[in-house]
Amino acid sequence: MIMKAVLRNSFFSAALSLSARSVTLNPNPFPLILKSVVPPRYAVVFRSQPTTFSRCFTCFASSSSPMTTGVEGEMGAPASPISEKLEKQFEDFRSNLEDSGNLRDRIRAVAAEIESTTRLIHSSLLLVHQTRPIPEILEKAKAQITVLRELFSRLAEIIRECPGQYYRYHGDWRTETQTVVSLLAFMHWLETGTLLLHAEAQERLGLNSSEFGLDIEDYLIGICFMSNELPRYVVNQVTAGDYDCPRKVLKFLTDLHASFRMLNLRNDFLRKKFDGMKYDLRRVEEVYYDVKIRGLATGGQGGDAGTKEQS
Repeated sequence: MIMKAVLRNSFFSAALSLSARSVTLNPNPFPLILKSVVPPRYAVVFRSQPTTFSRCFTCFASSSSPMTTGVEGEMGAPASPISEKLEKQFEDFRSNLEDSGNLRDRIRAVAAEIESTTRLIHSSLLLVHQTRPIPEILEKAKAQITVLRELFSRLAEIIRECPGQYYRYHGDWRTETQTVVSLLAFMHWLETGTLLLHAEAQERLGLNSSEFGLDIEDYLIGICFMSNELPRYVVNQVTAGDYDCPRKVLKFLTDLHASFRMLNLRNDFLRKKFDGMKYDLRRVEEVYYDVKIRGLATGGQGGDAGTKEQS
């Protein structure tokens, strides 16, 4: 134990003295230390230490160099077939999304023009609530139907550029189409007193079922929108002195509501609009009953019978 302590102290003393005297450090000071302070029989032990340290550093360097080489190899290696496929796939996605976005922008531009035209038609039809002459109102509103035909023709040309994608972009113009159907149906009812059929609506808009047609659900929702105008029309007509109008509108709405009852509607937007038709029918019934109780309404069956006798 005493010998080990003496050797340890002499070893560190010699190392400090050598580092203080020499300006340039010896890369391998262990032989000098061993020659100066260590007896020959212990020199073998200490001479093995530098070799052990050098082996450790050599092993560490040799083990770390393959890792560096591997990273450089990965960075400099050509792209794998899998990465090329991924790049090509997402490049195709980018191209398709850009084309779809450009197409959708063109559709929305046409839909905006359709909406602007429907506002003009609606503003003209609002005059029927002010007891204006119906032929004059309809003539002004019908002038915009030609514009609608041109706009729907442009819309059909855009959709033809992507065959089979009708319902992919359908949501971009369906609201405007429903409004158009409601206005056309109201104009048709004011003129004839009957319902505008699906085929007639397509014909007025210049649509073709095989290429670019009028969606059935859009047609039905448009008819429901049209029924919302009838209660107000009835009230204004009675105020103007037309006491037979409630009976006509009540018959029309009753037949229309019964026809809708044939459909198996789910809990969607169309179902909600159909439920709203019941309230329109109830409001017209209330007006008709008020007129009937006051003795202002003419009997429907009596009037028809009198007409038959005169004919």
